[in-house]
Amino acid sequence: MLAIASLIWLAGPNAASAEAKLERTLKLLMPTDRMAQLCDATAMARIRKAAGKFRPDRAVANATVDIVIASNQLEARGAAFRSHGKWYALTYSCVTNDEHLKVLSFEYEIGNEIPQEKWAGYGLWQ
Repeated sequence: MLAIASLIWLAGPNAASAEAKLERTLKLLMPTDRMAQLCDATAMARIRKAAGKFRPDRAVANATVDIVIASNQLEARGAAFRSHGKWYALTYSCVTNDEHLKVLSFEYEIGNEIPQEKWAGYGLWQ
């Protein structure tokens, strides 16, 4: 899966431009990939805004456990995000519209830091 979510920032003075770019890029993906990328981007934006100590630059929905998709809902019980060079466990539930271009509902919980010795086994990187 492409790491589109890590390339798009949904904050600051260029938010409208970034959102338009994200939507154009998402439309190029298959629906389930589109949904996962949109939800990952949303996770990073929400964490950045709400939890001031974190500055996510990457998010992976299926780091430790496969995602579950049912209709327009994605459950990521084994997600992770990277902030300041460290990875943290993340769980989230994301509901999108039918086209998977807009998030309708999003809930998340940040877990503990993931020890560096586990990164390779989860497919995480520096």
